[in-house]
Amino acid sequence: MKAMILAAGKGTRVRPITYTIPKPMIPILQKPVMEFLLELLRQHGFDEIMVNVSHLAEEIENYFRDGQRFGVQIGYSFEGKIDDDGKLVGEAIGSAGGMRRIQDFSPFFDDTFVVLCGDALIDLDLTAAVKWHKAKGSIATIITKSVPREEVSSYGVVVTDDDNRVKAFQEKPSTEEALSTNINTGIYIFEPEVFNYIPSGIEYDIGGDLFPKLVEINAPFYAIPMDFEWVDIGKVPDYWRAIRGVLLGEIKNVQIPGHEVAPGIYTGLNVAVNWDKVDITGPVYIGGMTRIEDGAKIVGPAMIGPNCWICSGVTVDNSVIFEWSRLGPGVRLVDKLVFGRYCVDKTGAAIDVQAAALDWLITDARQAPPADTPIERQAIAELLGTNSI
Repeated sequence: MKAMILAAGKGTRVRPITYTIPKPMIPILQKPVMEFLLELLRQHGFDEIMVNVSHLAEEIENYFRDGQRFGVQIGYSFEGKIDDDGKLVGEAIGSAGGMRRIQDFSPFFDDTFVVLCGDALIDLDLTAAVKWHKAKGSIATIITKSVPREEVSSYGVVVTDDDNRVKAFQEKPSTEEALSTNINTGIYIFEPEVFNYIPSGIEYDIGGDLFPKLVEINAPFYAIPMDFEWVDIGKVPDYWRAIRGVLLGEIKNVQIPGHEVAPGIYTGLNVAVNWDKVDITGPVYIGGMTRIEDGAKIVGPAMIGPNCWICSGVTVDNSVIFEWSRLGPGVRLVDKLVFGRYCVDKTGAAIDVQAAALDWLITDARQAPPADTPIERQAIAELLGTNSI
């Protein structure tokens, strides 16, 4: 069976991570989120998969290649152009436009097919969903999930009649205005006839253009509410919650990698640490070839990527540290994410360490140069969770 993963977006709400990593490649404890989607598709018999790519396309293609090692076949549809320097320049054409481009190139979708957004962890029973879709005689089906009413303002709400036929959409309505608590999860089932309503050669979106058109013409268009695990990684706070959820055992379909060297403490290969001279409280994951010096303190849930160096006196509390990071002596990170040259709090607010000439943030906080203004000093203090500046 055939499927498509939507992977062309720039992931602007997950910056700064997506400056150098496309959103489908964002790691959940060292494993790209899109890899989990491939595993799910394979489990339910979907082994021919097209992926539309644009932003940092080569990162996705170089990792997954033809899909052979994942037990599937993968093809890629690049959306963009090659500039005068021979570089790929992404120009996404919308989710439905991406589907249309694949079909126009050579009719690929010749039977019922599934489309998934490439930025969520799910454990959906796709087989049951497709069976329901076919029984309804639907041309398009949205998989929805019920959320608490106080959360509806963060999502697109799907409004249906008593027969689950889609009647309207509400984009991030207030709790008072929401006509439903069923939200669009970015998981769709289509029949090839849907291409009759997707124009060629223009930017066209599934949610913003195609679905309203299907409602307008009263097409057999349904939504099925299902109870399944769905962890969206649309924004930095979502990613933060996903890592915490895995470490705390709240996300069932993701296993903590490595070896459990002590209760709640997992490591990759060849971690350099004197366990009796550090203070580590799980759940914590430490990547391979990471060095943790004596006197460091790590409080979980926390993740430290591979090839990191945590110096003496460092405190890492409820934080996520990406690979190749060095935290200098005395640095104290509470509720922070360190990614390359960026330090981010769990709301997504970030400081560009390099641009701000704050090398001390990941070298030696005790020798910090003075910030230029009281406002800068306060901002840095708040980001670091300390009043020591």
